[in-house]
Amino acid sequence: MMAHDAGRTKRRMLEGLRALALAPVDAIDAAAGAIFAPDAGYLGAHPVNQLQGIAAIAAHVWRPLKQSFPDIERYDDIFMSGHWQGHDWISATGYYYGSFERDLFGIPAHQGWAYLRFGEFYRIVEGRIVDGYVIFDWIDLMRQAGVNPLPPARGIEGLCPGPSTRDGVMLATMPAGQSAASLACVERMIFEGMHGFDGVDHSTMNMDRYFTRNLMWYGPGGIGTTRSFDGFMRFHEIPWNEAFPDFRGGNHVARFGDGDYVCSTGWPSIRGTHSGKELFSVPATGKPITIRVMDWWRAQDGLLIENWIFIDIPELLMQLGYDLFARMRELGDRRRGRA
Repeated sequence: MMAHDAGRTKRRMLEGLRALALAPVDAIDAAAGAIFAPDAGYLGAHPVNQLQGIAAIAAHVWRPLKQSFPDIERYDDIFMSGHWQGHDWISATGYYYGSFERDLFGIPAHQGWAYLRFGEFYRIVEGRIVDGYVIFDWIDLMRQAGVNPLPPARGIEGLCPGPSTRDGVMLATMPAGQSAASLACVERMIFEGMHGFDGVDHSTMNMDRYFTRNLMWYGPGGIGTTRSFDGFMRFHEIPWNEAFPDFRGGNHVARFGDGDYVCSTGWPSIRGTHSGKELFSVPATGKPITIRVMDWWRAQDGLLIENWIFIDIPELLMQLGYDLFARMRELGDRRRGRA
């Protein structure tokens, strides 16, 4: 149970985050100061990585975003709160929409409408954010700009829908029993299912016990979205398990339920060794790896029916000796040279 009124905190944070997106460039520090503690920590997906304090967050995240997307707006698909290991959290996923008018972290602006998928976890103390964990789907933005250097995704890439029930933005306090039951579904899947993998036989995880057959799995750029439990296993779970056969997940800094929804993140969440098959055409390196991951699930009748996932793939590939942003710039330079 949160240490304060969950509904009130959710409403205030949602209003503040939307106001931050709409703030003019010269008002970003003030808008951030309305919801972030002065010395807030911020852990972002590569190439942002680690920041400290409002000034750094404004300078290295929000000012570049506003300069690249002058008319940026925030659209939330899931907005939830919970309590984990003595701390209060807000978690959200959705999209920033806007006109992509200026290059962003080297991703070339195409001067048209674009969307940037986000996943966020914020630790709250006395009504302000003291720690943030944020993944932006840079690979999908590269795809929209025509400079994604990765091989074609196994799934379908594009806009990921929000919950089919259209109830993911939860601004009220949800029943504690419902939230606990949803969380239990996810914890069984992780600690009974995923941790049951013997490194060879995928059936040892018995993952079909935890997901519906008509699962919708909304993956990040580079992997894509797939329909059905079989599609999830074929396009994501099996290839990643085969790349990292000794993986262990569940090392979370936050994991909680809110109504029918559950979320988790770890920084890193997964550890393993790239000792199996290739990943994104990168042959096995034998290197130990860590993976930053965020998940949101919707539970229904004791099973998981929808799953939104973010993976900091650029940071993972850096560990394998593949600089995605450098390859993107090379691809962009070659294409401009042919123009």
